[in-house]
Amino acid sequence: MLRNSPLPLAVLCVVGLGIGVQENVSASPANLVSVYSEALQNDPELAAAKAEFQARREVLPQAKATLLPNLSAGVTVGDTRTAFEQPSVTSNRSGNAYQATLSQPVFHADRWFAVSAAKAISEQAMAQLAVVQQDLVMRSARDYFGVLRAQDNLAASKAEEAAFKYQLDQASARFATGLADKTDTLQAQASYDTSRANRILAERQVDDAFEALSTLTNHEYQSLQGVMHRLPLVSPSPASVGDWVDTAAKQNLNLRVSNYAVDSADETVRQRKAGHAPTLDVVARVQKGDNDSLGFTNPSKTGARYSGDVEQRTVSLELNIPIYSGGLINSQVAEAVARLDESEHQRESVRRRVVESTRNFYRAVVTDVEQAKARNQSIISNQNAVQAAEVGYRVGTRNIVDVLDAQRQLFTAVRNYNDSRYDYLLDTLELKRAAGTLSPEDLQALQGYFKPDYDPDKDFLPPDINHEIGRPLAVSSLR
Repeated sequence: MLRNSPLPLAVLCVVGLGIGVQENVSASPANLVSVYSEALQNDPELAAAKAEFQARREVLPQAKATLLPNLSAGVTVGDTRTAFEQPSVTSNRSGNAYQATLSQPVFHADRWFAVSAAKAISEQAMAQLAVVQQDLVMRSARDYFGVLRAQDNLAASKAEEAAFKYQLDQASARFATGLADKTDTLQAQASYDTSRANRILAERQVDDAFEALSTLTNHEYQSLQGVMHRLPLVSPSPASVGDWVDTAAKQNLNLRVSNYAVDSADETVRQRKAGHAPTLDVVARVQKGDNDSLGFTNPSKTGARYSGDVEQRTVSLELNIPIYSGGLINSQVAEAVARLDESEHQRESVRRRVVESTRNFYRAVVTDVEQAKARNQSIISNQNAVQAAEVGYRVGTRNIVDVLDAQRQLFTAVRNYNDSRYDYLLDTLELKRAAGTLSPEDLQALQGYFKPDYDPDKDFLPPDINHEIGRPLAVSSLR
């Protein structure tokens, strides 16, 4: 059964990776692994999950305690007043009594089933903690790549603004010399103003992305290492969505949590039904006190009360047979059966969502690979279109609107290309999470494709694109 299967060691032992932790504000660019390490130390959601795990795992020793001996002691301090009618006499006595009781359960079927249910609950708590730990891996990657995505978008916005500024300057110069009318200047001015507004918005989005990363890690970052364009974009392996679904059915952590919930509910049903079974206990009791407190009689005198101290020791085997409890046990059984039915339906719902997400992310990764390749080529095609539009504008076969539209499409292609790269990285990690195989080692594996001196203003385009252009993207070929 799944309940006996160990959870992925890499997920449960994330704190043992030995990743270095940064100090306060990083002067050098941080990388994905160091950001995850900071999140591991400072994320409040993970800390809360660990505390919840510690609390829920106590159900097992609590359940086992009901099968172990129970020893109790007590003392009674009393004042007894006795009145007799014939003759009219009143007697007042005070006394103390001490008692110790040892009870050892011999047969309590419901308690044994309660222990089994507690084991399932403890395993469920461990799986739930692993879910949160795995989620932290994803949140770290999502926030980290969110910053890189925002920075690349800002770089594209800056280049776009510079390109439109150049077109505005050219249109103004042509208008001043009588080579163009005022319409060209107004069109260029409108495009430049829009690009400037987009650049301002992109700057805020970069700040927001850094803020989200700081919220996750409680750490301020000045810069991050970026992803190299030589990162290989490959389709999932194995290349069968069925294999991924099969793996998810066995290892997905949310599905494991649901399985443990069903196990616990099943054992609870047995526990409630065992409430009808007899119970057997061995009880040993020691009592010591005066006659006023314990009410003993003097064995040497018939019916006479004994006024001295008395000690009594008893050992008994106590059998209890439930006969009628007002329908309580039957109601508890009905409730437990309904809870079991609920947990089974919830497990089926989780299973369907796991299958759906695994299939969706598999298709997403495959699509991301093809999109990145196509969008890379789209940048080249749009660059050629810009150059052709500018040449046509110079010789009078095209107008300024054609040039501006071509440039706008070029920068849209640049943004789409960068988005496809980050979508690929995140969708790949999401696919592994759906399959239940995601671990911090997946972040470590990406580290070789990060550029320590990544500069978004220079590196937001692939090197081959930059070499082909031979100059900053924003510079027009009209020069």
